[in-house]
Amino acid sequence: MVKRLMILTLIVVLMASVVGCAKPAQQPVDTGDSSSPKFDGELLLGVMVPVTGSEATYGKDMENAIKIAVEEINAAGGLLGKEVKLTLGDDGCDPQMGSAAASKLVSAEVKAVLGGYCSGATIPTLKIYGDAKVPFVIIAANSTKIIEENPGWAFMINSPGYHQATAAADCFTKFGTTKLALVHQGDGFSEDLATLTKKEWESRGKQVVGFDVVNKGEQDFSSLVTKIKSSGAEGVYWTAYHADGALLIKQLRQGGFTGNIVVADGSSSVQLLEIAGQAGEGVYCTSPPVVDFLPAAKEFISKYTAAYNQQPGPYSGLAYDGAHLLADAIRRAGSTEPDAIKSALEATKDFKTLSGTITFTPEKVLEKSNFIIIKGVGGKWVLAE
Repeated sequence: MVKRLMILTLIVVLMASVVGCAKPAQQPVDTGDSSSPKFDGELLLGVMVPVTGSEATYGKDMENAIKIAVEEINAAGGLLGKEVKLTLGDDGCDPQMGSAAASKLVSAEVKAVLGGYCSGATIPTLKIYGDAKVPFVIIAANSTKIIEENPGWAFMINSPGYHQATAAADCFTKFGTTKLALVHQGDGFSEDLATLTKKEWESRGKQVVGFDVVNKGEQDFSSLVTKIKSSGAEGVYWTAYHADGALLIKQLRQGGFTGNIVVADGSSSVQLLEIAGQAGEGVYCTSPPVVDFLPAAKEFISKYTAAYNQQPGPYSGLAYDGAHLLADAIRRAGSTEPDAIKSALEATKDFKTLSGTITFTPEKVLEKSNFIIIKGVGGKWVLAE
């Protein structure tokens, strides 16, 4: 019995000594690593788009695309070590609201601005941004009046109106059209484009048999339909926006007009086809580079649909491209000083984007046209053959 107790005691002592000699469990070491970048402050950019009014769908779409680009930029370390933040100015597709939005963004001390959908709302902001020395990357607005009134701080990444006028004239020429009717709404975008198209069409020895202006929000186009049919027009080019354009298309077809109808890029939303219904079948559009038809945009489309549970709109690609273009310019500038960013944007050459490459002319517009021709088929836009 004593011997057994001695053995048990020895075992306990040995176990205690083993435990006492064991190394304590190691605690996790904080290496300072993190999957999230560490930022040294913030860099504020402005976004000026319509998020209220008839063109709010376009504006929100552009804002969403910019947010996706900024998320990518921040995930890659931000800009100059700073986290990019956005602040919104709603221009409502209205000149007065545009001026108010620009003043708000300048007061917020943004380093640069992305946006500009409606030319009429964009033009009054040019002087505001110019006086404040705020670089402005214009995503969609493309009236040539922007070129005329640009004090040097705005850069257009949608092809200007004269490129679109050429695209429209080429389209109608392909149809064999000789007599053309043009319809606009008297604003900075649609009137400018109608005027440029008239000049381009007549320079080809063709006739413009109608040059009409209608009010925004007009519902009854019966007198205009009668006038167009009486003019002998073989084609109609609507140079304004989608909501009113869809009604005109419906009434043209209901009134018996059988010629070709083409709409400008302000009507490139699929909503035009939805509102027009069967009348939208076979309508053509001089369109911006829509992401649906860009092979490089597959990943962007996937991100957009996952984030917003809807398909990206016609200007989403350009909005995304504009954000990355501005980021590239700030990196190359190595500074957030206005003149440095402006100089870097001016020096942009062959910058690759979803929509193609960007090189600016001395007028600060795209060197090459980015317009494509799409066609309404089965309630959707498809590339025209």
